[in-house]
Amino acid sequence: MKNIMSVFLVVLFVSFLNGQTETEKKSHSFVGSSTCGMCHKAEKAGKQLDIWNGSKHALAYKALQTKEADAIAAEKGFKTPAVKTDACLKCHAVGYNADAALLGAKFKVEDGVQCESCHGAGSDYKDMKVMKNKEESISKGLMMHSDGEKFCTTCHNSESPTFKGFNYAEAWSKISHQIPIKK
Repeated sequence: MKNIMSVFLVVLFVSFLNGQTETEKKSHSFVGSSTCGMCHKAEKAGKQLDIWNGSKHALAYKALQTKEADAIAAEKGFKTPAVKTDACLKCHAVGYNADAALLGAKFKVEDGVQCESCHGAGSDYKDMKVMKNKEESISKGLMMHSDGEKFCTTCHNSESPTFKGFNYAEAWSKISHQIPIKK
C-alpha cells in the first residue's frame, strides 16, 4: 500500500510539473506589430508605429531575402539561405524559432525587428488596462531596458558581417519612441 501511495504521489507531482510547463509555454506569446500598433499609432501615443514603420528594423527580415544576404551567408559557411539561417535571423527577426503555439494570429516573422524584439512577447501585457500600469506590464512580460546601448549592441556589433560601427546616440535618435515624443 505504501508503494502504491508513493507511486501515486510521484505521478501526481510529475503531472503537476507537466501542467506547469504547458502553462509556461503558452504564456507570453507573440502578438505582432499590428496588434501593438493598434494603440501605439496615435499622436498621443507618440506615433510609435509610424516610427517603427519608417525604420530599418521594419525591413530587417526583407534584408535577408536578397541575393547579397545569401552570398554573405554562403561566405560565412552556411548551407541555407540567409532567411533560413538562425545566425542571421537572431538579429533580423523575432519568433522565428518559437513554438507555433506561441505565435498569435496577427504575428508575422516577416515584420522583422518589431516591437516584441525589444519589448518581449506581448500577449500578457497588451491590454490597455495592463499597459496603463508600468509595474503590472513589466510583471506580465514587458521588457524595459535600463541600458539601451547594451541591449542594442547584442545585434549591432562586430559579429555582424556588415557591421560598420555603431553610434548608439545617433541610432537611438532615429528610432526613439517616447510617449509623448521628446525631441
